[in-house]
Amino acid sequence: MNTAQPVLLAVSGGRDSMVMADLFLKSGRNFALAHCNFQLRGTDADADEILVKNWCLQHNITFFVNHFETKKIASEWKKGIQETARDLRYDWFQRLCDTHNFSYIATAHHANDSVETLLINLFKGTGMNGLRGIPVQNGNIIRPLLFATRSVIDEYAKDHHIPYRDDASNGDDKYLRNGIRLNIIPAIERYFPHAGEHMHDSIQRFSQGYEIYQKAVTEKIKKLKEQRGKDYYIPILKLKREPSLETICYELFKSYGFSGAQVLQLLELIQAESGKFMVSSSHKIIKDRDFLILTTLQTETTDIVPINDLPGDVALDGKSFHLSKIVTPGTIPTSPAVAYIDMASIEFPLLLRKWRQGDYFYPLGMGMKKKKLGRFFIDQKIPLHEKEQVWVLESNKKIAWVSGLRLDERFKITEKTTDVLKIEMRIH
Repeated sequence: MNTAQPVLLAVSGGRDSMVMADLFLKSGRNFALAHCNFQLRGTDADADEILVKNWCLQHNITFFVNHFETKKIASEWKKGIQETARDLRYDWFQRLCDTHNFSYIATAHHANDSVETLLINLFKGTGMNGLRGIPVQNGNIIRPLLFATRSVIDEYAKDHHIPYRDDASNGDDKYLRNGIRLNIIPAIERYFPHAGEHMHDSIQRFSQGYEIYQKAVTEKIKKLKEQRGKDYYIPILKLKREPSLETICYELFKSYGFSGAQVLQLLELIQAESGKFMVSSSHKIIKDRDFLILTTLQTETTDIVPINDLPGDVALDGKSFHLSKIVTPGTIPTSPAVAYIDMASIEFPLLLRKWRQGDYFYPLGMGMKKKKLGRFFIDQKIPLHEKEQVWVLESNKKIAWVSGLRLDERFKITEKTTDVLKIEMRIH
């Protein structure tokens, strides 16, 4: 961190954040203070704000304050109070950074906070990353007090006469972190004296070990994932050879919205028949023969688009179609993304639509042999997720073109063709 870059300090008025402010003041760093009044504790919250404001006035430090209608917003967002307050706080801090060119946001998390985070992660279920507690830096958020324990901060505040206010809610164990601090850690320390200090020491080792672990995992994942267009293909046989299969599956898919709790389901998917799948909030994993295919979930879109005239342009599902009328071409296109159709064989309006079960056509080159699209896709080895996104061009209830795959024999150009409908499909 460049010491000349300005820092925005998140200061509540409590002991930890006021100690952080004092340390920044004595360091001569360029900084300002930001205080959130969530209007949840009545006059106590107002008194916190006054303390921080007066400290800034005394030391000629820039002071920012925001009053949030936290309960009202939490109700509108349908979130808990703590989650809402956190989102409001960091969103505002980031906007202050953007407006006033602060390089970093500093919070007053300390060593005990990191230990509590480690325990919370363990109890909820965590990967290696969760063993690191709270990181010293996460993007432009820094935690300069992570080296210090709560007792060290208490002693500093006492010795240097740091003004601060205690938050009465810190003694309420209905909040998860308070419950860990007030009940669970003291119970552990009855059997393991100084357990908090030892866990903090372990966090340092876990953090260093994680860097080694992450490097090795990244290399393995790089060898397992093959990108094809926007999708990733993971060969199942190669995946199954991994000695730490559960860990590799977790690391492979965690950044796509799949949780540690879904690892067992992932292992079952590896053994499942083709066509089985599982989804996260943003992605789908499909078992397709010898591969797991990772693809994004498609957004809802219309299933039918009428085309009444030429030229025409249609954009849907990450694809675009351009339709135009041309004279008979000298050569027939070889790209499956381009189709030439005899204009005399079509009737307007044309329909561009998603294919449906039961659809059939007469694939070009098969001598007017009728074939259902479902069977055609199987023969062409089209993966399930790609089948779902196939559009067809229909004329008078007949499929003229299976987009990107095959023209229908009934609509091909011949030596008698004079005008041609040209369709170009592009994938974005």
